[in-house]
Amino acid sequence: MYRYSRTALLVGGIAGAFALTIAPAVSQGPPGMSAIDKSDPAASKQDTGLKPHPTPPTVTPVEKLPLDKLKLPAGFKAEVWSSGHPGGRTMVMGPKGTMFMGTRLIGRVYAITEKDGKREVRTLLQGLTQPSGLAMKDGALYVFAINRVLRFDNIEDKLDNPGNPVELTDKFNLPPEIHHNWKYAAFGPDGKLYIQVGANCNICEINPGIHGQIRRYDPDGSNMEIVARGVRNTVGFDWHPVTKELWFTDNGRDWAGDAGPEDELNRVTKETEGANFGFPYCHANGSPDPDIRIPNACAGVVMPAALLGPHTAALGIRFYTGQMFPSDYQNAAFIARRGSWNKSQKAGYDVLLARTTPDGKATVEPFMTGLLDEKANEFHGRPTYLFQMQDGSLLVSDEQNGATYRISYEGKK
Repeated sequence: MYRYSRTALLVGGIAGAFALTIAPAVSQGPPGMSAIDKSDPAASKQDTGLKPHPTPPTVTPVEKLPLDKLKLPAGFKAEVWSSGHPGGRTMVMGPKGTMFMGTRLIGRVYAITEKDGKREVRTLLQGLTQPSGLAMKDGALYVFAINRVLRFDNIEDKLDNPGNPVELTDKFNLPPEIHHNWKYAAFGPDGKLYIQVGANCNICEINPGIHGQIRRYDPDGSNMEIVARGVRNTVGFDWHPVTKELWFTDNGRDWAGDAGPEDELNRVTKETEGANFGFPYCHANGSPDPDIRIPNACAGVVMPAALLGPHTAALGIRFYTGQMFPSDYQNAAFIARRGSWNKSQKAGYDVLLARTTPDGKATVEPFMTGLLDEKANEFHGRPTYLFQMQDGSLLVSDEQNGATYRISYEGKK
């Protein structure tokens, strides 16, 4: 077991060079709503007092992390890998072994390094507006906030003073709305940079040329293409190791009932690239929206490969390619579900395993559970993203507790 220490460092040279603090571009309004929203909570037969569960920017002491509550299949083991990074979500690793973590609401980017058996957590950047989108290429860290895109070259050599970034905001030309616009970014097998733009509402008729998309760009922000349309809010995607097809999670709308619509796991083939995945008119396995009605709402819509439960907030997805886990985990996908707010009986707060099938679909089963106490209707952590280490172990970030858990396998293969 490693020991941990936490060092909070301000941005230094950046703080003096330009202002990182960005005021919200628009008001979100009540939870789940926006100025153009068409939700009808009264018709959903849900408790209208439902509201998002706060994730305060606090640090859970290592000895109080809910490690003893985690349940895994036989042969698997969970331990604390890092702690002391409140709100930490997305994870990317630099070529020299530095782990970078993005956050949503508290506006920070962390850098985790290891020295003499200890892991240190630096606050690398702060004051950005929801900088949860991170990507790495050739030693450069790309940071996607709501309304800024920054690139820090050779970042691992400048952790104490990152200096001035390369400003790419105008190149990517992303919309500034806050609602469902926090980012996920990743480089694909084609070397392109993929990024999503979520819907600017819970349910509304979006501008299909701007919102509800997965896009791809050249690394400098040029040559934008739309890879998927009709995507309400995906903040997690990955590529199948064999087929190289893009798979993404998508969060279903709120205020349409406790039972749905369910979150989705979707697959983009060469034939469906640029196709419509349903939002806002069609959800899940072909359910027309109750508030925005059009004829033949699901005609031509690409149906999901699997459903991931109603209001479970499926976020990070990672296909497994390591050698540590048993062979039947090869090329299966792990999916982190942050957990519900818009549901009377809470759901999610776990990690699923999705196994793809020859027909392009997937079967889903539990993998890491225990953070949700169903009897008490309480949760003890929020799994958000996953990262596969070089040794084949799997890291799971817990946004609520400001920690990551290392999942390893010690059983018989």
